[in-house]
Amino acid sequence: MLGGIAKKIFGSANERRLKTYRARVAAINALEEEVAALSDDELRARTDTFRREVAEGKSLDDLLVPAFATVREAGKRVLGQRHFDVQLVGGMVLHEGSIAEMRTGEGKTLVGTLPVYLNALAGKGVHVVTVNDYLASRDAGIMGRVYRFLGLSVGIIGHGLDDDQRREAYAADITYGTNNEYGFDYLRDNMKYDLGQMVQRGHNFAIVDEVDSILVDEARTPLIISGPLDDRSELYNTIDALIPQLTREDYDLDEKQRAVSLTEQGNEHIEEILAEAGLLKDGAGLYDAVNASLVHHVNQALRAHTLFQRDKDYIVRNGEVVIIDEFTGRMMQGRRYSEGLHQALEAKEHVQVQPENQTLASITFQNYFRLYDKLAGMTGTAATEADEFADIYQLDVVEVPTNLPVRRVDEDDEVYRTEKEKLKAIAREIEAASANGQPILVGTTSIEKSEELGAYLSQNGFRHIDFSAPNALAPVFEAARAGKASKHFAVLNARFHEQEAFIVAQAGVPGAITIATNMAGRGTDIQLGGNADMRILHELGPEPEGDVVDPARAAAEQAIRDEIAAFKERAKGAGGLYVVGTERHESRRIDNQLRGRSGRQGDPGRSKFYLSLQDDLMRIFGSERMDSMLVRLGLKEDEAIVHSWINKAIEKAQGKVEARNFDIRKNILKYDNVMNDQRKVVFEQRRDFMSRESVREEVDEMRHGVVDDIVHRHIPPDAYPEQWDGEALAADVRELLNLDLPIVDWLKEDGIADEEVRERIRTAADEAYAQRVERNTPELSTYVEKQILLQSLDHLWREHLVTLDHLRQVIGWRGLAQRDPLNEYKAEAFQLFNGLINELRSQVTRQVSRVEIMLRPPTDEEAQQPDAVTAQPQQAQENTAPLPPAQFAADPQQWDKVGRNDLCPCGSGRKYKHCHGRFT
Repeated sequence: MLGGIAKKIFGSANERRLKTYRARVAAINALEEEVAALSDDELRARTDTFRREVAEGKSLDDLLVPAFATVREAGKRVLGQRHFDVQLVGGMVLHEGSIAEMRTGEGKTLVGTLPVYLNALAGKGVHVVTVNDYLASRDAGIMGRVYRFLGLSVGIIGHGLDDDQRREAYAADITYGTNNEYGFDYLRDNMKYDLGQMVQRGHNFAIVDEVDSILVDEARTPLIISGPLDDRSELYNTIDALIPQLTREDYDLDEKQRAVSLTEQGNEHIEEILAEAGLLKDGAGLYDAVNASLVHHVNQALRAHTLFQRDKDYIVRNGEVVIIDEFTGRMMQGRRYSEGLHQALEAKEHVQVQPENQTLASITFQNYFRLYDKLAGMTGTAATEADEFADIYQLDVVEVPTNLPVRRVDEDDEVYRTEKEKLKAIAREIEAASANGQPILVGTTSIEKSEELGAYLSQNGFRHIDFSAPNALAPVFEAARAGKASKHFAVLNARFHEQEAFIVAQAGVPGAITIATNMAGRGTDIQLGGNADMRILHELGPEPEGDVVDPARAAAEQAIRDEIAAFKERAKGAGGLYVVGTERHESRRIDNQLRGRSGRQGDPGRSKFYLSLQDDLMRIFGSERMDSMLVRLGLKEDEAIVHSWINKAIEKAQGKVEARNFDIRKNILKYDNVMNDQRKVVFEQRRDFMSRESVREEVDEMRHGVVDDIVHRHIPPDAYPEQWDGEALAADVRELLNLDLPIVDWLKEDGIADEEVRERIRTAADEAYAQRVERNTPELSTYVEKQILLQSLDHLWREHLVTLDHLRQVIGWRGLAQRDPLNEYKAEAFQLFNGLINELRSQVTRQVSRVEIMLRPPTDEEAQQPDAVTAQPQQAQENTAPLPPAQFAADPQQWDKVGRNDLCPCGSGRKYKHCHGRFT
């Protein structure tokens, strides 16, 4: 009660924060005339002035007002778009490192230009993160015009770029790319063996577009770089063929938790099936140790058959199983389920089963984006996840008011008993609205549901638009011109990903019917009447280069713009865009994103959700009781129940699902934080090793540490001489140091102590290694030491990741012993990490004590690949640049000592280390 009174008197926290921006908005507006009077060159010169002031010590906050005024003027000149005052506020929120919640259609992409330009002045790079490659390319192309006009460079990170291209893009003042590309580049950088090969130059400031989609929805799945293991595709296919023999009584299915497990009866049944197939080893039971791998395959095959649905969780395209993002409905090319689940799905769909992979490097999006010194984001829907943003990322959510009042009407849900009744009601509503000239956007939760609705409409007089045909939308435009209902509908889902932007852009044409799977993060506004620029590009093609104006094209463009203006007035008169939801999503945010497509920039609009008790959310959360109650109340077929209480009850159920998902993500993060702390140590150590000219000091320390360890192990402190194990010590010295020392004889000497033994071994090892270095040449030895150290660290780190993953899968059982699994995991992970450090010392010492370097000329095949450097015991890659011709002597015996980076005296044009100085 007191809180409500205080809110009325002082305003909400959000309102109080918005007030703090007013003075700077007024200051920016006051500069508008002054900045508008500048020439293009004078406006561009302000960038150099700002950069100089930053270099002299001015803070970016000091420059915010003049910098924002400069970007606003550049936007007017280059794009013909002037930032609204609320967009200036959004830019300030982003600059402060917070999340700006701005409704769809409020121009978030344009808002981003303000803080991006301001922060790019520091010269440390700004990353703009988008949800897909199309948006990265589009935004970099359009908004990049503003940045380039002001003298800043722009880069794009996308599929298919090599390291040099990526390095160039990251070196730009502003870099656009997807969250996956940034994360994978970070992991790949930390697998390189030379600092010069790394592509990223740091993590200064990132603005995340559709921040809720990236930092919440996609944060459930970590980024993983993996390498193939042995091919076991036949076993996946064999097991898959057996799973359909199980009955529903053989397993427990929990759809709420998305979990499935065999019952006791199911265990016995599957054992019988496996025994008949000859798959159980040695007559043992399914859960005996020898059959552990079989249990894994059975469980994953069972999950594939019971929890994952084709055209909802994944699609099959070009002989591949492609994951569908449950929140955006997009295909996630290149992403695969881990732990054999993807292979089980491939077996289920009878496509080629790809080999399983081993994790080489991984990171969660939470921990990747927390690397940035400053992080900000923008979206239309973040308030429902404000607690998660604050808890995980320390990001505040600020609701930025709309430029014009929202006129959209959000109606109460209509709830029907069956799916068939619901579809019938939706079809009636679509037909009535379309006949009235109102554009309709129908939102579904899966590809399967969108195609079911499309099939139902086709059976009832509607026609599906074939986007493979030229001018596919022509019937829609013709019907709009005639003022009639076209009864043509477009289906937008992962199957038609390529046509996505054009389909969405024209969804505001009067009478247009668009069925879309999850409208999160589409990045294309639905403008009433249609999108003029998209239509011009689609119908007339790209604008010709040069300054020559084509009168015919200009007339055609104007005709399209005039028609769209007329379409817009008709669509507004019909009530604006009508958003129809075919069921509630488990997240309120996704429903709000769908609604938010309507009512942009003060346009009229309407939204309504149609539900049935057979919908997933309603069915999982106890619709049986509601169904029986509605029957008792006498609800007839094709009648719906409509009440605000129903809305509140559904939103409450959604809130529970959101809270559960948040707990899952938070729990995942708690465990990943343990790995993340270790990851930071390993990655920082790698960078330190790579930055040094020589790691000889570290190698010597490791050798001395190994000596200390083995002496301590076999000559324990305070132990009697009779308890010393000289033979075992000598064996370890041979194994780890490659030395054959008379240690047993030493221990027979009177009065000898463990310190004396340690010193003798250390001295002998140092002398032997010094001789090896001289024999191999100090320059080559320095190179080999660094390679062995880095490669050994990488190998052990990969094994460590696998071990931690296995530990995490079983640590939960400690809870049965009244012990906290997380604390147990931390303790054991710490011990494992200490073991990694000790093993690293042993491996490096063992390898450097045995390596021998031999010079040989390259083979013909290697001569065609001058960038390959072959080393024993492992391999490395190094890139080289073309070299000018050199004077040479034909006989290598006549050559003096040649430096590794000198031109090879043979005259090949390559560096010596890539030619005759190649070592094996």
